[in-house]
Amino acid sequence: MSEELSLNEKGAVLTEPEMVILQMVARDRTDAAAQLAERMYRQGRLTDLEGFINDVSAREHQMATGLPGGIGLPHARSRHAVQTSIAVGICKYGHSLDFGASDGPATVVLLIATPAASFSEHLEVLATLARSLFRPAFRDSLRRAEDPEVIAELINSSLVFFDH
Repeated sequence: MSEELSLNEKGAVLTEPEMVILQMVARDRTDAAAQLAERMYRQGRLTDLEGFINDVSAREHQMATGLPGGIGLPHARSRHAVQTSIAVGICKYGHSLDFGASDGPATVVLLIATPAASFSEHLEVLATLARSLFRPAFRDSLRRAEDPEVIAELINSSLVFFDH
């Protein structure tokens, strides 16, 4: 993996294979976000799992985070986030989750955690990831990947940051 493609401005990898859940089954979007947040927490990216889940839930109540094409994009800027991180859940075949998208439920869920003070980085991650996710080939690559390493590489390589 190319270091320049997988690192953000602060030199930290945004996602890791350990933060990918293949064949995810969740009761609802809250459960999906909790499962993904737990992966982040285990990797040392969150200081308080419950506090972060509450921040994500509060954000979800403000506005739906579903994108067209079967994508759920729960996210929060949080004082519990150590660094900007993305956890990925690929729903088990036949399962999907309602994230409020106009075209239906999500089968790919990407949870984004950003430190509370990192407003511009949060917006940049959301915008860059959304641009990638609007490409059907990118969404299909995520869904078809059967290896967490491949999914992590796809996400990291789609989020190249430039110093401003």
